[in-house]
Amino acid sequence: MFAPKRSLDIASATTLVAASMIGVGVYTTSGYTLAALGNSSLVVTAWVVGGMIALCGAIGYSSLAARFTESGGEYLFLSKTLHPVAGLMAGWVSLLAGFTGAIAIAALGLESYLAPLLNQENLPAGSIAIPTVLLVAIMHTIGVRSAARIQDFFVVIKMLLIAVFIIYAIMQLSHWSGGTTDTRPVASTGSASFFEFAKQLVYISFSYAGFNAAIYISSEIQSPARNVPRAMIGGTFLVTLIYITLNVIFVYAPTGTVATAPGNIAEIAATAATTVGGPTFATAVRIIICLSLFTSVSAMLMTGPRVYAKMADDGFLPRFFQFKTKTPVVAIWFQAVFAITVISLTTISDLLGYLGLTLSLCSALTVSMIFLPRMKDGSVKLPLLGIPAAVYVTATLFLAVLYGINDPKQGIASAVTLIIGLILYPWFQHRISSSADHAQTIDTEQQQDKSGS
Repeated sequence: MFAPKRSLDIASATTLVAASMIGVGVYTTSGYTLAALGNSSLVVTAWVVGGMIALCGAIGYSSLAARFTESGGEYLFLSKTLHPVAGLMAGWVSLLAGFTGAIAIAALGLESYLAPLLNQENLPAGSIAIPTVLLVAIMHTIGVRSAARIQDFFVVIKMLLIAVFIIYAIMQLSHWSGGTTDTRPVASTGSASFFEFAKQLVYISFSYAGFNAAIYISSEIQSPARNVPRAMIGGTFLVTLIYITLNVIFVYAPTGTVATAPGNIAEIAATAATTVGGPTFATAVRIIICLSLFTSVSAMLMTGPRVYAKMADDGFLPRFFQFKTKTPVVAIWFQAVFAITVISLTTISDLLGYLGLTLSLCSALTVSMIFLPRMKDGSVKLPLLGIPAAVYVTATLFLAVLYGINDPKQGIASAVTLIIGLILYPWFQHRISSSADHAQTIDTEQQQDKSGS
């Protein structure tokens, strides 16, 4: 296998985390959440809670990242700490949901925001999303360092533009009309409201899901035991502050009636921008969002193939997925084609709940692995007494159960994804054993030939 060069510094690792997190979710989710909860304060509260959970998860992942400094993410962590079958299931989840589905939803979101800028609202679905994925695949095929530098540049520009948007929105506070004139009642009360809040938190958790992005390319990051944890925690904290601030603007600037109208609900960021600064400002915000979504697609098309390359190293995928040049070219294009297929077959609303629930369950299982050494040896110390990791695992599983009760179809879809990975394991295991036996036979024959000669 080609040994990847550690060419990425902590700045690139942190921008990768930010780019992976700031995607379609933050610009679309709150419209649906406001419609479901009927209260702007509850929406902001949900984003605060989601951010706290994500920070706890980043701290939990950091403990594992300091121990395992290869690329591979959850696949590597679970294979090394629990069992190869758990790693395979995590790799399967990454293939179907973690990267393929996430790339598709980001590209579709880019299309929905860019089409009006081009005066092409009636384009066939996928007309912008599919070329975007192809362009990013070409960019990452050229080389990891050059692609990372391009991504760093766009992420910095994106952050500056988001800061300008926030500052301008605050300066136009007198134009805000939400939260005061909106008198719509809360959608439900009591236990029903509790279940709905949990459901919306699952959707929001998808927006925070990229906090662990750096673990997928650890082999290419300088001093990974130190820089990967710093990138995850620092990037997650920064993005959490941005998310909370943005969502205060999104749900308080326009009235709830306007924000949740059929034509606006999926584009609440643009709706809020129109309220704050008129159509011209809304156009500028659409450009910011398109840039955000482009870097999100780029970040995930960069990280996903590294997982498949690691799975190929272990025999779970064909060897042509391995690093054979400076980048895993085959894996990149496999990921691109798979994402394009999903783009052609689904919509944003179909993907949100499934992705949030499936990825949350996989992440909770991964973070729980930091407790295994403690269970085997009571003298082993856990970072911050294991409290952040325990909070993340408990909160994630609790929300997943509530969401599964409230929406069984999504729970079934997530369960089927995990079960398929479990069913496939014996076949992969047999394949690995057969390959190992074949390799051993060849070695034995070669040694015999040398002895005979």
